[in-house]
Amino acid sequence: MLKVETGSVIVVRCQDGERLPDVLLSPEWGSLALVAGIGMVRDLVLGYWDGAKYVEERIAEPVELLSLQGNLGDEGGKPVLHAHVVAGREGGAAVGGHLLAAVVHNTAEIVFLRLPGVRLSRRRDPTGLLGLYPERE
Repeated sequence: MLKVETGSVIVVRCQDGERLPDVLLSPEWGSLALVAGIGMVRDLVLGYWDGAKYVEERIAEPVELLSLQGNLGDEGGKPVLHAHVVAGREGGAAVGGHLLAAVVHNTAEIVFLRLPGVRLSRRRDPTGLLGLYPERE
């Protein structure tokens, strides 16, 4: 992973074979908004919340990463990435959902925005989801 930080912006280039979201879970970054992500991925695992659990859809073949957005917060000091993805299949069909896993295929370009004075805390809701509880730092 190549990373450049300037002011409140972090730009990351993930390289072929790196695993998402693992490579993006950096505790020293703190709370971030994931504002843009493009590139290609393979072995994509999408999640769809059915009200009780995530139903997984696996897509093995390489797909275009058309959109990746979300945020990076923490649950008890452990980083948590909550990201949604839209991916394009060969022929133009699009699929999307919660990013559970993926392997970068060729490259992925990702932009984060720091949130000065804000902590994105995650706590388990009665539904089972990790709810977002933004706090002032």
